[in-house]
Amino acid sequence: MSKGSVRAAPPRAQLLLAFAAVYVIWGSTYLAIRFAIETLPPFLMAGVRFLIAGSILYGWMRLRGTPRPTKAEWRSTAIIGALLLAGGNGGVVWAEQFVPSGVAALLVATVPFWMVLLEWLRPGGERPSGGVVAGLLLGFVGLMLLVGPGEWAGGGVNLLGAGALMLATLAWASGSIYSRGATLPAAPLLTTAMEMLAGGALLMLMGLGTGELAAIDVGAVSGRSLAALGYLIIFGSLIGFTAYVWLLGVAAPAKVSTYAYVNPVVAVLLGWALAGEPLTARVAVAVAVILGAVAVITLARSRKVSLPPVEEPQPGAGAAELRRAS
Repeated sequence: MSKGSVRAAPPRAQLLLAFAAVYVIWGSTYLAIRFAIETLPPFLMAGVRFLIAGSILYGWMRLRGTPRPTKAEWRSTAIIGALLLAGGNGGVVWAEQFVPSGVAALLVATVPFWMVLLEWLRPGGERPSGGVVAGLLLGFVGLMLLVGPGEWAGGGVNLLGAGALMLATLAWASGSIYSRGATLPAAPLLTTAMEMLAGGALLMLMGLGTGELAAIDVGAVSGRSLAALGYLIIFGSLIGFTAYVWLLGVAAPAKVSTYAYVNPVVAVLLGWALAGEPLTARVAVAVAVILGAVAVITLARSRKVSLPPVEEPQPGAGAAELRRAS
C-alpha cells in the first residue's frame, strides 16, 4: 500500500483499539512464548502455532474467493517463511529457554540495525547517513551493556541465548529484504497465511530433527503452557496481525511502526510483573539506549524512505506487509 492510498480516518475508538492490540498483544507474546515452552518443546510449539493459524487464515481467504496461489508464489513465500518464522521466530522461541522474555524483546528490537547494514551491503544498496551510523553505534553500545560481562547491578545476559537472538534478527531482516523483490500474491493476508504454513512446517521438521517429539511428556504439559499456545494462535497470530494489517490501510506507516518502540517496554514490564524476571539498573539503561538507537535510525531514514517496522519474528507478520509499509 502506498502512502498516498491511505483511506479516510476511521472512528477514533477503532484506531485506539487497533493500536492497543498491536502494542499490548505483540508485546505480550514474548511472555506467552516463555509460558508455552515451560512444558512444550520450543520448535514443535511454534510449528503447531503457525500451522494452525496459517490453515485458518488460508482457508478463510480461499473461501472468500481469493485466487489459488501459483508455484512461483509458493516458492517465494516458502523462502520468506523460512527466514521470518523458522529462522526469526524459531530463534526467539528457542532463545527464551535461556533469556528473559523482556530482554528477548529488546534484542529483537535491533532488527533495524540489520536492515540498514544489509541494505548497505547489497549490490546497489543505500549507503547509511551520518544519523543512521550514529544510531547503529548507539545501538551496539546498548547491546554491549545488555549482554556484556560486568558487575554493575548484576551480570550480563546468557551469551548462547543472545547469540541465537542476533541470528534470529538477522534472519528476519534478510527475509524482509528478500521479500521486496519476491513474487507474492496480491492479497496480503493470503501471503501471510502461506508464510505461516511454510514456516510452521519447517519448524515442525526442526523439532523432529532435534528429538523434541521423543522428549515430550504429555502428562507433564501444563494448562498454562496450553493456554499460552492458544493465546499465541488466536491473539498473536490472528487478532494482533489482523489489527496490524488494518492499521496499514488507514494510518500512516510511520505511526503504525511505533509499535517497534512500545513492544519491548511492554514485554519487559510484563516479564517483571507476571514472571518475576529481574528489572535491574543494567536492563533499565539498556532499554533506554537500545530504543533510543532504534528511534535515531528510524527518524534518520524517514527523511529519505520509511524504515520497515520491526516485526517480532513474532506473530506471523507477513513480509508483504513489511514491504507495503516502506
